[in-house]
Amino acid sequence: MPQRVLVTAGASGIGLAIARAFKAAAASVFICDIDERALAAAAKEGLVTARCDMGSRAEIERMVPAAVKALEGLDVLVNNAGIAGPTAPTDAMPPAEWDKVVAVNLTGMFDVTRLAIPALKKSKSGAIINLTSIAGRSGMPNRSPYSATKWGVIGLTKVLAAELGQFGIRANAIAPGAVEGERLERVFAGRAQVSGRPLEAVRAEAMERQSIKALVDPADIAALAVYLASDAAKAISGQVVPIDNDRRQ
Repeated sequence: MPQRVLVTAGASGIGLAIARAFKAAAASVFICDIDERALAAAAKEGLVTARCDMGSRAEIERMVPAAVKALEGLDVLVNNAGIAGPTAPTDAMPPAEWDKVVAVNLTGMFDVTRLAIPALKKSKSGAIINLTSIAGRSGMPNRSPYSATKWGVIGLTKVLAAELGQFGIRANAIAPGAVEGERLERVFAGRAQVSGRPLEAVRAEAMERQSIKALVDPADIAALAVYLASDAAKAISGQVVPIDNDRRQ
């Protein structure tokens, strides 16, 4: 039976790469996103779509049951949704921005997961894959809400693995490094603005921390997600898997 997969924030970037990879592996894929234009484009690729603001509990509580109904069950949950938040020192971080990042990156993931668990318990091979970050393994200056939530994602993943193993459900986290795309360029621009350094210097600094001098390809993250949800990874749970070109910790 084809896998039934829900990917949050699946209409662009890493999420879309993951959705495409599962679809290429013959899975039935449901994606949600806040970007309606991107959702319309994804629907043309055969992905089942729904608009959902991951900062809204009410919208999440409508979306997850709709996904389970459309897929006629659920085998794999990919919690990809997350926002970068602003770049600023902690004492200058607007509290409203902290709240926004926590609401999407951590509370939204909690809400999606708690609502998906009953369906995953009915699967013969349930899997949860949470997207964290290198920021969840080593704190990033001037990124307090983002780093804190990504650390929280790892903690949540560990708890889920411990709680759900008895039901045959595995939970793992993927920790990407610097991923190629528009989002990373915005992060670099924020670092440059806060530090007063040229943008190229910020980019070069990011590469200095890596043994492989390249940005991470979203397609490689997608391939890792498909593997972690497969029977080949049936003995892997509660792990944080870096994919960061050997970024030094």
